[in-house]
Amino acid sequence: MKLERLLTMIMILINRKKVKAQELADLFNVSVRTIYRDIETLSCAGVPVISQQGVNGGISLIDGYRVDKQVLTKEELTSLSIAIKSALTTYEDSHAKAVLEKITSVADDNIKQSIDQLFIDLSPWGQNVLFKEQITLLKTAIEHGKCVSFTYSTTHGRITKRLLEPHTLVQKGKVWYVYGYCILRGDFRLFKISRMKDLKEELTTFQRKEVNLSELPWDKEWHQPQNVVDLTLSFDSTITTLVEESFGAEHIDHEHSTIRISIPEDEWLYGFLLSFGHRITVIEPPHIRQIVQERATEIVKLYKDLQ
Repeated sequence: MKLERLLTMIMILINRKKVKAQELADLFNVSVRTIYRDIETLSCAGVPVISQQGVNGGISLIDGYRVDKQVLTKEELTSLSIAIKSALTTYEDSHAKAVLEKITSVADDNIKQSIDQLFIDLSPWGQNVLFKEQITLLKTAIEHGKCVSFTYSTTHGRITKRLLEPHTLVQKGKVWYVYGYCILRGDFRLFKISRMKDLKEELTTFQRKEVNLSELPWDKEWHQPQNVVDLTLSFDSTITTLVEESFGAEHIDHEHSTIRISIPEDEWLYGFLLSFGHRITVIEPPHIRQIVQERATEIVKLYKDLQ
């Protein structure tokens, strides 16, 4: 919308002092001619915009021009800025960047200092360009109501072709998922983005379905009684801190160095238990103990065969 573009332009000029017309055109995905028309509109509205030609030229505001800084409190500005900066570590969003520009333009030095005191980087280690592209594509598809197609690999290695009506991006723990209506299964499903290959936005559109996200529907599916197992584990006291972080202190009996917890059973659980090596032992149930033992034996055999 033009009004939103004009407001954002004012905030950018307050913050940066001078900006090239081409840079604004690229930011808003419009022509340079449109930017100059916007400048005329702002001038007619009483906003003191200056346009200078030449190598060091650009668009700027008369020194001293300000906007009201009391729209949000210092704490609100700080919290909003931190949230936006965190989101931008995982995907590209010109609107979020524009909002951050607006906040920075009205923030005093104390607010800017508070913002820099906490930075939440949600991106994986290293320059994972593909991951950021996937997140950006999914976010765009959700906003535009477009279906996406992809090849999906389950924990058991089964590969299927999926067509999805994406509804919501979900970060659970350190992992990103997309929650949406799967055409193949005829129901809502949660897909781990790292297992999605050949992700594409399709021309097919969809009407968003009513979903109460405040109830965390993916959690309900995860903790269905048929998927949950009651675990009893013993652990080496030298890893007490790690055990508390991994399972939660409320599930630990420190006197007997045991853990009792109800948790969904799948391939992730087996790998998770194996990650503790010899410092955790499965007491109950017997079938989990048997599975972990078999996996450990396979690992030992694999490395023996390499000798």
